[in-house]
Amino acid sequence: MFKNFFLKRNKIDFIVVGVQKAGTTALDSYLRQHSEIGMGKIKELHFFDNDKYFNKRKISYKEYHKFFDFAEDKKVFGEITPIYIWWKDSIKRIYDYNKNIKLIVILRNPVDRAFSHWNMEVSRNNEERDFYTCISQSNSGLQNRITSYKERGFYSEQIENLYKYFNSDQLLFIKYEEFLKKQESYLKIIFKFLNVSDSSFNYNFNKSHSIKYKSKIDDESKILLLKAYKNDINKVESLLGWNCNDWKL
Repeated sequence: MFKNFFLKRNKIDFIVVGVQKAGTTALDSYLRQHSEIGMGKIKELHFFDNDKYFNKRKISYKEYHKFFDFAEDKKVFGEITPIYIWWKDSIKRIYDYNKNIKLIVILRNPVDRAFSHWNMEVSRNNEERDFYTCISQSNSGLQNRITSYKERGFYSEQIENLYKYFNSDQLLFIKYEEFLKKQESYLKIIFKFLNVSDSSFNYNFNKSHSIKYKSKIDDESKILLLKAYKNDINKVESLLGWNCNDWKL
């Protein structure tokens, strides 16, 4: 149906740019099941956050496009790399690549996100410090891929950066906690945003994509983060028109 047109394409149509630890693995799995959507050959291509591709006079997207089969009979193509929303210059680079691209952002309670991030790095043997030590150090992990537990949760500046380059109709923001409760409803919203059929997908959510960690966040760490994020959460509510009272508890 779409083949003759898309043989001529040379850019992808959408990217899920964030945030890390907010259901992007599950979303990647669901998008790959849709018959009209062509995803990158792997999740997290890390192209727009990789300086080696952009430290040149003329930027080539050849390496990036190797991950997409544009000859496939798909209506839209896209990928998921959650660090893009936070990593320096990534959003501008995406804009320079395709000014008409659509971006999807899932935002999670920043306290829960930070703790999940830390647990992941501990499980990977990348982190030996306790959680409180990590988040209490001033500017710890600023622009660091591994230890940016607290820093990634200041969403308002990241949202403002998106609006700096893209129109509101190119951006879809989803609250992670709501997505978990109403996955089918939110997938239909995503499919409508991407202009693909919501009937070309089998809504089967039996498989869990989340990892359950044994430890729970300690009160001292939670209080510290709630205080750190308070003003930013208020700003997120103002920017997106959301009610984030559940993030303040």
